[in-house]
Amino acid sequence: MSLYRNIIWFLKGIHEYTRSGYEAASQNFNAQDLSVSVVGRSFLITGANSGIGKATAMAIAKKGGTVHMVCRNKDKAEEARADIVRESGNTEIHVHILDMSETRKVWEFAEAFKREHFSLNVLINNAGCMVNTREENSEGLEKNFATNTLGTYILTQNLIPLLQKSRDPRVITVSSGGMLVQKLQVDNLQSERGHFDSTMVYAQNKRQQVVLTEQWAKAFPVIHFSVMHPGWADTPAVSTAMPQFHQMMGDRLRSAEQGADTVVWLALSKAAARQPSGLFFQDRKPVPAHLPLAWTHSSTEEIQRFMACLETLAKAAQSRPDTQPNGSLVSPRA
Repeated sequence: MSLYRNIIWFLKGIHEYTRSGYEAASQNFNAQDLSVSVVGRSFLITGANSGIGKATAMAIAKKGGTVHMVCRNKDKAEEARADIVRESGNTEIHVHILDMSETRKVWEFAEAFKREHFSLNVLINNAGCMVNTREENSEGLEKNFATNTLGTYILTQNLIPLLQKSRDPRVITVSSGGMLVQKLQVDNLQSERGHFDSTMVYAQNKRQQVVLTEQWAKAFPVIHFSVMHPGWADTPAVSTAMPQFHQMMGDRLRSAEQGADTVVWLALSKAAARQPSGLFFQDRKPVPAHLPLAWTHSSTEEIQRFMACLETLAKAAQSRPDTQPNGSLVSPRA
């Protein structure tokens, strides 16, 4: 079954996920969907200093939105902010420094953000990682899971009250088509058993994000939730984590802007908000979250156990001693 999933997925990827796949799909895009101004609306984007995150921040800034860039590296974040301000002419671009793999810090950040801001219209969960060997963070959590799944869960859950108070609230999570080869593995969320394959661990995390989005959509109907696949894009993250794949695909990879297109569409367009909440998107349209005959659906009991596990881990993160009494939120302005 694993071999079947991988073969079908790769063939699908060559046809749909490449630059040519985007160019073919874009023939059906409605250009008017993004003929909007979002002055006065606020957007929080994790991993916003490079790749798809930066391309998304740039596009939103050009439309007049207030952008909160959540980044791990201060120097790279400030450099990206300067680029965005210079090119967009929009000075409402703010930098926050946060390592999404440190779950206590994620909780602290969300709590501080809620105290300092009266609204948030759109949360874009873009930050992710693919650590190629099994490593644990300072809290004893496997780093890929801590960043891609638990950090995303904690940030979203804690910002939901702020989103619920805002007009037309949306949450977009940048997943991956790689999740199509994975079934939710509730009993091995942190990859403690079996051979550690970083590509499959990443794909499992991305499946977890899809399940999370579906559950959030049911639990919080006032917010529009979506999860998307950007296609195979030429980003620093891909070249670092998957150098052989990056070299093999070469100029068949999408640009970062092409990868970000559906994120921007989901964040800005009225057409996106008219779609049902909780769907998986690719190139501005909802697509199945499972390959045919791949047996990747989860039972209600498995999903309930998954959500309960995340809630337990989130509460544990919240109860850890605060190592920064003054909070972890850093929001410098140039």
